[in-house]
Amino acid sequence: MSTVDLFLPCAGGCPPFLATEVQRLCAVPDHALTLGRAGVGLRGDWDTVLRLNLHSRIAQRVLLRLWEGPYRSEDDLYGAAAEIAWEDWFTPRHTIKVEVTAQRSPLRSLHFAGLRIKDAVCDRLRARRGARPSVDTAQPDVRVYAHLSADTLTLSLDTSGEPLFKRGWRTDKGDAPLKETLAAAMIAATGWTGTDADGAPVPLFDPCCGSGTLVIEAAQIALRQAPGRQRRFAFERLLPHDAARWAALREQARAAERRWPTGGPAIAYGSDVSFRMVDFARRNAERAGVGAAVEFRGGDALQRLPPSPWPGVLLLNPPYGERIEAAGVVGGLGADVLRAAGRALEDPLRRLDRLGAHARPRTATPAAPAGQPARAAVQRADRVPVAALRPAAQKPQNCSKRRDLRGAVTFLRLSEHPARQFVVKFRLSRLRLPAFPP
Repeated sequence: MSTVDLFLPCAGGCPPFLATEVQRLCAVPDHALTLGRAGVGLRGDWDTVLRLNLHSRIAQRVLLRLWEGPYRSEDDLYGAAAEIAWEDWFTPRHTIKVEVTAQRSPLRSLHFAGLRIKDAVCDRLRARRGARPSVDTAQPDVRVYAHLSADTLTLSLDTSGEPLFKRGWRTDKGDAPLKETLAAAMIAATGWTGTDADGAPVPLFDPCCGSGTLVIEAAQIALRQAPGRQRRFAFERLLPHDAARWAALREQARAAERRWPTGGPAIAYGSDVSFRMVDFARRNAERAGVGAAVEFRGGDALQRLPPSPWPGVLLLNPPYGERIEAAGVVGGLGADVLRAAGRALEDPLRRLDRLGAHARPRTATPAAPAGQPARAAVQRADRVPVAALRPAAQKPQNCSKRRDLRGAVTFLRLSEHPARQFVVKFRLSRLRLPAFPP
């Protein structure tokens, strides 16, 4: 196969780290890389596609850019999609899904834009192969991505399938898990590789490890484990896929892995004030194949001694009292102290953390003094419609409840629009509901 245009989307602020990773994996010179606001572009062959999917820790996907040009209407989208030789990539037996993103697009409906692109893909295959592919919005075989800027359309074919941050090992997680791709970017920002210039091990410690994402990512880097070693990819269903070549690359990656001696000192350490999360982290580490190289313990971050006698790197994604409630000594200081600490972080890491944090509701206020009315601090997530809280007897059809392991906190899921939901976290005994008209 001749070379193709590739685009690797990533979190904002991460393209420089992703570009360095691409150069290391694929030996691409600087002038062959295009750094954008939210990704890196390059040209490569099919081996480059396989290698990036298997080894990239920072990219969210690996996209094949098949068409890029101007547009003015939905008919232009149809014409552009109809020009692409989709029959070279998949057959009518494959299921497809078209996803559309836009930035300052003049079109009124992105849903209609996606329908026009889908119609063009299906009509092209019916004309060339005699049948139309089916649409599967849940688990499609092929994903087509369309991005609309103010005047430019980009059509891409996804080769990854599930986002690359889904490594296949994190099944136990807490309320606000850090994405693996963002954790890898944070590690890349520190320059940590597991060893110093002389080859001596350099430990890494995360005192707010949660389900262990940072620690496990660091251990896999030190053990040279490919992040995609435990998952499947969308390119395995495409027509150009060479199963023998893919098997050889996977075997080459397995041969390059290091074995960590059992019973020796760990290379990455983690602790958390929640012993439940420590248990989650240990199970995730075993599934990731790094159980012997990590060590997790419970305890307050401000009361822990250094886990290793050797100097290392301290890296953490602290709870700021917004996405998850702070506990231990720091929790008693208040959210203002945590936010001040966050502002004092190095700018690259602070930017990565801010971009990786999704809006989550705030927990209820502490218990009210005797004789004063109870209050509940409820904060909705950004960019979702407001849905009124209702008493349990009047809850809407789409409302569901569940208790966590401690039983003190309940999650109420409400939706006035079936496709857009948000979660409100509160204590039932502390909730003060407004009056609703009959």
